[in-house]
This record gives sequence, structure tokens and C-alpha cells, in this order.
Amino acid sequence: MTAKTKAGKRPPFDREIVAIADYAANYKIKSALAYKTAHYCLMDTLGCGLEALSYPACTKLLGPAVSGTIVPNGARVPGTSYVLDPVTAAFNIGSMNRWLDYNDAWFGRNGAHPSDNLGGILATADYISRCNVAAGKAPLKIRDVLTAMIKAHEIQGITALENNFNGLGIDHVILVKIASTAVVAQLMGGTRDEILNAVSNAWIDGQAIRTYRHAPNTGSRKSWAAGDATSRAVRLAMMALKGEMGYPSALSAKQWGFYDVLFEGKPFKYTRPFGSYVMENVLFKIAYPAGFHGQSMAECAIKLHPQIKDRLGDIAKVELWTHDKSFHLIKEGPLHNPADRDHCIQYIAAIGLIFGRLTAQDYEDAAAADPRIDVLRAKMTVTMDKKLTESLFDPKRRSNGAAIRVTYKDGSKTAKVEIEYPLGHPRRRKDGIPLLLEKFKTNLARRFPAKQQQAILDLCADKARLAATPVNEFVDLLVV
Repeated sequence: MTAKTKAGKRPPFDREIVAIADYAANYKIKSALAYKTAHYCLMDTLGCGLEALSYPACTKLLGPAVSGTIVPNGARVPGTSYVLDPVTAAFNIGSMNRWLDYNDAWFGRNGAHPSDNLGGILATADYISRCNVAAGKAPLKIRDVLTAMIKAHEIQGITALENNFNGLGIDHVILVKIASTAVVAQLMGGTRDEILNAVSNAWIDGQAIRTYRHAPNTGSRKSWAAGDATSRAVRLAMMALKGEMGYPSALSAKQWGFYDVLFEGKPFKYTRPFGSYVMENVLFKIAYPAGFHGQSMAECAIKLHPQIKDRLGDIAKVELWTHDKSFHLIKEGPLHNPADRDHCIQYIAAIGLIFGRLTAQDYEDAAAADPRIDVLRAKMTVTMDKKLTESLFDPKRRSNGAAIRVTYKDGSKTAKVEIEYPLGHPRRRKDGIPLLLEKFKTNLARRFPAKQQQAILDLCADKARLAATPVNEFVDLLVV
């Protein structure tokens, strides 16, 4: 005997889906600070992608799904000559931007990297613009891209504040998919109903689990997971605009909805409405390619380097202090690949202490072969500091603190070096933005000749001119 499903009236859309769709469709961004920060975020994220093109592990995944395919009016991939459909272009751009774990960050109960959404946003805006130009219509402007970035940051970041997807084994790229789906559908000209349909499909889509971010399976999928999520968002948005239906109670349906299947039956918690808060307060990774929870630790270690570099053999113990959210970065024993190393807080500290630096190359096998790294890691203890944790979750502070102290065999110690707000924190914008611009210049030089570099820099230096630039013309400056 089988149970019968009771037919009933189709419910209204879940209020959480409605809030996301209404925000994407109708909210007007009025914050000058948000647009200013989005301008820097666009530059920095693209620069991160250009640096990733130096790594074969990344570039082997890029290009068309079928070799040699060229799409009419296709989206271009910065730093390459690829011309792709917007779904594949979103995967390419999203993956390269995220590859080195060097783009922006956000945290609450759940971590996030909101600029992961740029893959879908830029690919879609470029494709729409090229199709419009071919049809004699006006292209989208970079201002439209910045607006979509602000909204995607907000949807992802505000949802991450109080809802711990990671803690339930669901990877945080789910929020890339949700945010990208909403803003990309809006960029495509989707109606409110079409955006509702697209977002509901994103919630009931298959969701990535975090296996690839943790031992014993840590691997390179964590570098393309966001590209996968933002490209899937473009696909779902395109389907919705073709008339594909949505699922109103995708979250709240008893037994079969997201809450009951994946979220322990609990609805999402929101403590503030959608606005422009996340972009205004986003955390840049300016100096070090590492998870943002490792940024302060790297800064502490590099600050200590001059004192200890000539006494590495005399070290008896290295004490590390961090907060609750960094505890998943504590790893003992062998580290098998770059993805394993760049999420190990002891490895990050060891590189900073020994070499006085932290670059993407320091995670590669050649650098990791230095025996001093594992010797130093073995001498480390990590303590979760209550005050650092409280400061992390305090809405008025949202710090990201860490501390290090080295003890020598003779019993002498260094001072305890503590960094509460790392370089990319909003409280250090004055220090950070000049270095962010230097980072962008360095990354342009990795890929483009001097004349092309200068043209890009000149345009990006003029915020008003950049905002008014057609998307396709801006992207054309970034291809080879």
C-alpha cells in the first residue's frame, strides 16, 4: 500500500524568494560608497583572474566545452582569446577569478566570497551587449555591472550572516548560485515572475557538498566550484526567460522543500534587509592569497619574520591564537596539494615566519618541499581565543583577529604580535586601496603589453568614464 499525496492549491512564493527577487528587480542603489567599492572590487577581481592564468591547473579547464567552438556575439574571457556562450564564459571567468583564493571575502555564520558572482555577471552583460550592438540596440554599461555586483554581494552576504550552510556540509557556493541567478535574470530583462521562477529553481538545484575543502579529500574543485555555481545560475536564468516554471514553496514545502531536506527543518534567519551593506563593508584580500581567516595570521607572521629569521633553529614553540571560524583551517600531518596548503593556518604562518612573504607560488609543490616548513608546523599550537571570536561576530566590529608568539629553546620569547583588523578590512581602506591598485597593475603586467596596460589603467582611473563605458568595449580591452 502506498501513501497518497494530497493535492492542494499551489502556494504563493516563499517570502525569502520574494525578498530576493524584489530586491534584484526593483531596489535602487543610492550609496556612493557602494559604487566606489564596487569599482575597486571589479578591478581587483579581474586582476586575480589574470594572475590565475599563469597556472596550468587553472587554464586546462578553460575555453569552450567543445574545442574550437566560437559563438556568434559570444562573451569574451579576459586575458584570453576565447569567444563563448554566456554559460561557459561564466564558468571560465568565475573559475579564474576564484582560483588563487585572492578575491574578496565576507563572513558571518557562513563564509562567502561575493565577487565570485562576477563570472556570471560579466559574461551575461558582455553577451547581452554584443547581441544588442549586432541588433542595432544600446549595449549595457559598466554601471549596470557595478549595480549587479552590489546586489549579488548583498544577497549572498546578508544570507550568509546568520545562516550556517557550511556547518551542515553544504558548500558556501550555493549562495553564489542564488545571488547570481537573481541578478543575472534581472540583467537579461527578466520580469519579477521570471526572477522568482529562476531563484526557486536555484534553491532546489543539486547543491555542492564541502568534501573537496576538507581532509582527506581537499582538492582543486574548491577553485572552480564558484565558477560552476555562477555558470549554473546563468543557465537557470536563461531557462526562466524562456518560460520555464518555478516552484513557489521550494524552501518551505513540508518533507520535500529545502528546509526539511537540507536545513534541519529551520527557516533562514535574516537580521537586516537587503541594501548595500555588504559591498560597502566587503573584505579585500590585498596582500596575501589565502582564506580571509588566514589574512591576519599571515600579517602577524610576516611582521615577526625580521626578529626570528636568523633563529629558526632555536625555536622551541610557536603559539597561534585565532577565532572560532578559523578552526577549520587547522591541519596536522602531510599536506598533499596547493588546495590543502592554502587552507592550513599553520602552513600560512610558517611561510610568513620563514620567508617574510606569502604568494600563490608558496603553495606549490616546489615551495612546500622546503623541510623547514613542516619542522616549524610541528612546533605550533593553536588556541581559539574567546575575545577574538566575540569581536568577529560583533556587528559593530566584525574584526578578523589573530596573534603569534615565538618561544626559543632558552626560554626567551618574542612579544605577542596581534592583528585585529587585517589590511583588507574596511577599517583599513586608507592603507589598503593604494596597495590594491598596485596589485591590479602587477596583474595587468602579467598578461598585457605596456600600451594595453596603460589603456586599461587610464580607463579604470576615471570612475565616471568607466561607469559609462559599454561592457563589450571594456571587455575588448582585456582580451588577447
